[in-house]
Formats: sequence, structure tokens, C-alpha cells
Amino acid sequence: MEEDRLNFKEMCATFDVTPRTLRYYEYIELLQPDREGRARFYGARERARMALILNGRKYGFPLEVIRQWLLIYEKEGTESQMRAWVNLADEQLAELTEQRAQLDVAIKDLERSRDETASYLAELDAPETAEKAS
Repeated sequence: MEEDRLNFKEMCATFDVTPRTLRYYEYIELLQPDREGRARFYGARERARMALILNGRKYGFPLEVIRQWLLIYEKEGTESQMRAWVNLADEQLAELTEQRAQLDVAIKDLERSRDETASYLAELDAPETAEKAS
């Protein structure tokens, strides 16, 4: 069973997180490693939770939402957690879609502004280029 567990350093390396991040997730009770003296060990449960936390972060979920979602499993079980996940995912997809639309508008505006400025600069440079050619 000992080989099933990761120590603190191995957990950081496995999930490519900083020690500060791992300690913070423990502090806000997303993770609850086994403790032996000052050493911390992470079993299968904590590794699975860490994978879910990192996926949630990748999808843009706040840590508090992730924490609440993980609590559903502990209190109500897998099916309730899965139903909650579908609802959360639907809400997040709508939010990300709106953010993408806003980004598309910002990109178009920035491209237009850049193009207008580049055109203006090209007009300013045109007389210099004509003078050098003569």
C-alpha cells in the first residue's frame, strides 16, 4: 500500500504544480493527505481529486465551485456529482462561449486599429521613400 502513495515532492512533480499551490489546496480543504509527522502522503483518492481540480481550473471554474462540486460526491455520491457536473459544465460552456464572442470582437477591433495605424504610417513614409528614389 505504501507504494500507492506519493509524497509531497512526488505529488508536485506528478501534477506539475508548485509546492505553494499544493499547500493552498490543502489549506482550503480541497485535498486532505495522510500525515505521518511532518510528512504528507497522497493516496489514490487525493490524486483523483487533484486531477479533477486541475481539469476544473483548466475549464475556468473557480476553486470554490470545484470545492462544492467535490463535496457533493462525499455527501450524495457519484450520480449526484455527475448531475451537478452536467449543470456546471452547461453554465461554464455558456460563459466561455460569451467570452469567446467578446474576444472575437476585441481581436477584430485591435486588427482594425493596427491596420489603420500601419496605413497612416505608410502614408507618412511614402514622401520619404519618393525623395530617396529621386
